[in-house]
Amino acid sequence: MAPISKETDLLVIGGGSGGLGAARMASAKFGAKAMIVEAMRLGGTCVNVGCVPKKVTFNAAALAEAIHDSKAYGFSVQETKPFDFTTFKHKRDAYIKRLNGIYERNLANDKVEYVHGWAKLLNRNEVEITLDDGSKATVRAKKILIAVGGEPVKPSGIPGAEYGTDSDGFFDIDTLPKKVALVGAGYIAVEFAGMFNALGTETHLFIRHKTFLRAFDPMIQEGITNEYERLGVHVHKESSQSKVEKDDSTGKLTIHYKDSNGEGKLDGVDHLIWAIGRSPMTKNIGLEEAGVKLDSKGYIVTDEYQNSSVDNIYALGDVSGRVELTPVAIAAGRRLAERLYGGKQFSTTRIDYSNVPSVVFAHPEVGSIGLTEPEAVEKYGAENLKIYKTSFTAMYYAMMEPEDKAPTKYKVICAGPEEKVVGLHIMGLGSGEMLQGFGVAIKMGATKKDLDSCIAIHPTSAEELVTLK
Repeated sequence: MAPISKETDLLVIGGGSGGLGAARMASAKFGAKAMIVEAMRLGGTCVNVGCVPKKVTFNAAALAEAIHDSKAYGFSVQETKPFDFTTFKHKRDAYIKRLNGIYERNLANDKVEYVHGWAKLLNRNEVEITLDDGSKATVRAKKILIAVGGEPVKPSGIPGAEYGTDSDGFFDIDTLPKKVALVGAGYIAVEFAGMFNALGTETHLFIRHKTFLRAFDPMIQEGITNEYERLGVHVHKESSQSKVEKDDSTGKLTIHYKDSNGEGKLDGVDHLIWAIGRSPMTKNIGLEEAGVKLDSKGYIVTDEYQNSSVDNIYALGDVSGRVELTPVAIAAGRRLAERLYGGKQFSTTRIDYSNVPSVVFAHPEVGSIGLTEPEAVEKYGAENLKIYKTSFTAMYYAMMEPEDKAPTKYKVICAGPEEKVVGLHIMGLGSGEMLQGFGVAIKMGATKKDLDSCIAIHPTSAEELVTLK
């Protein structure tokens, strides 16, 4: 292993996409000396246990649905054997490993020094790195960026909770389970539940309230919850878990719970997945010693320019508690590098956290940008809003029986006499790809008149968004 530099201009703690982007731009575009220190694998949560392997799994689930749907179009598809989840899992792992290698090569190409080890701040300018062999090195940095991401929250107070795994552990499952239970109501739990169900696993989803995806518009919450129940996901509403037991002879789990139907237990569970949120990985990395202020939840307190309470220490991504999406971290990293090293023309460069589009790869997909209807009412007043909604069956399902047809629901929220679009919420086939283009329009300040002026592309689901009455 090559000797580690003793000094650097920018030291990034964490090898996620946001930190990588900041280091690469600082070095390749502006000539700063940059170093990345990562204790695990490059790419962070998104590449290793998040967006990328999750989307690959979603694609597999979508193919399973397509095989089922093909019969309605006259295809006689016969599977010679069940879905080979083990082979799929190994190919997915190999793909992620290739991505890790690409990230490392890109760092080398951009002359960013990469150190695999655990970093801990000693003070505002010095970082101690514990290397894989246990040796330690101290690096002095003019500027330090904290981009270590988050980790799954572990349940407390539930006997036997340790028999379950967390959302990261989902990607270690190498045999398709016959019965699975997931606890959580956010992106991760909902996406995993939809994938398992589409692949033929008996799927139970435990949620604390009556709907899931509760940060989304009520139309999305109600629509997707109803659709999951229609698809056969066992949704346990208003639920809590009291105990988890394991049969040592079979490895099967029994979950004792209470839901809106009363007390019950679920036997024969192959895997229990806790997907109850993530917390910032800000413990034991010396933030307090360096004087970096944390909030009550452990997030690093930052301003709109990613500045922490210490003037040469910055934070972005999941540790700063803003919009916890990988593209947001990437954009924040690039803007920060420009501001720090790009000269006066970039002195006020920062990311705009408003109108960030987001997608849930549920079944069907969900997309959202801007305010929900309750948020818009609070901000503008109901009398100053006009809500356009539509619900229909996508043409894809025209050849299918009623029980196989999934709903599509769209809502556009407009404010003021000019009817500026302040919220757009879509649920249905293709929502993920569709939202990106509409997101550009809304970021540019689109009005209902602008949507109406765009000629519809027929026949598509998206045309409904420019023909709303």
